[in-house]
Amino acid sequence: MLLEKSAIKTKRDFENIIVGGGIAGTAAAYFLAKSGCEIALCEQFDLNTQASGRNAGSLHGQIQFEAFHQMGIEWAKSFLPALKFMADSLDIWGSLSAELETDLEVFRNGGLMVAETKQEMDLLAEKVKLEQTLGIAAELLDGNQLREKAPYISEKMLGAAFSPIEGKANPLLAAPAFAAAAKKHGAKIFTGVTVHSIVKDGDIYRLTTSDGEFTCKKIILTSNAGLATLGKNFGLTLPITDEPVQVSVSEIIEPLVKHLVYFSGEKLTFKQAKSGSLLIGGGWPARFNSEGIPVFNPDSLRSNMRVAVKVVPSIAPVRIIRTWIGVGNGTPDQRPIIGEVPGYKGAYIGMFPYMGLSAGPLLGKVLAALVNGEQVDRDLQPFDISRFN
Repeated sequence: MLLEKSAIKTKRDFENIIVGGGIAGTAAAYFLAKSGCEIALCEQFDLNTQASGRNAGSLHGQIQFEAFHQMGIEWAKSFLPALKFMADSLDIWGSLSAELETDLEVFRNGGLMVAETKQEMDLLAEKVKLEQTLGIAAELLDGNQLREKAPYISEKMLGAAFSPIEGKANPLLAAPAFAAAAKKHGAKIFTGVTVHSIVKDGDIYRLTTSDGEFTCKKIILTSNAGLATLGKNFGLTLPITDEPVQVSVSEIIEPLVKHLVYFSGEKLTFKQAKSGSLLIGGGWPARFNSEGIPVFNPDSLRSNMRVAVKVVPSIAPVRIIRTWIGVGNGTPDQRPIIGEVPGYKGAYIGMFPYMGLSAGPLLGKVLAALVNGEQVDRDLQPFDISRFN
């Protein structure tokens, strides 16, 4: 059985405890357990039920156009270390199915950010130049080159930025596969356990939870939206947003879309799953009901489908069979938060905004290296927690 049932009283004192059962937490558990560390993971709900399992599975390797357009070139330059982090994580995705002995439905045929106006094309050209400084083989395609690569794209589009490293994975499979592999290496995984408070007591941390007390020498927080609350235990004010967004899936159709597709004019991500269904999103917001619970927003669905048909006209007759509410966790500068908590030796935070699925495997590896006191192969200063405190 994969999960430790919280009702069964068992060992509660561990060398290391991870809080958060998404892809970052389960990846960190896997890499730590694989290295021989004693590790437990506590998740408030079931594994992979929040941001990691409720997205459309995009593997991102481009600077996102909306942020680039709104925040400008200097922001984009500051984002390059985060983009490099994603690019290196995508390399891990390439061999992850074999390593975890699970078909994660990974394909990396590249991503197309299509543009309709000259102004958008000019901005894409600037963006591509920045991406190329990292060694990413990004390129700007004119209209003819775009339609040669992706004949399904509307002829109204002037061109696109192409990033060859992008693609898709199945988000329902990745975190559970990491958890299963971690379990094989001895990790203990507890679900349905809410962490109420964390107190440093000498050289250990005491966690008061919905299922009693846990203790550890090192603690790793990967719970994304929950970090804003958990961070207060360490005197941190973390400006992490929690934004409900919608994703839609179509009926199964014949193979059509080979790439991850974006549109620079409006919100859109678009790709085709291994099953044949189209997955359409891009950050269109859900709405809140009278009780403050995020629910389906028909206006967002109509707008999202309008944009999708504008970019890929041939899908107009295709039926949408389901729309679900995803989670978008962000930071003000869209850079991740990675590192040891100032003043709390042995306490670490790992969170990658918006594109956490893409970065998850590498984030897990980096967190494991930090916990083990190993040299990390990159400068984490741009992701330092102290920039917000």
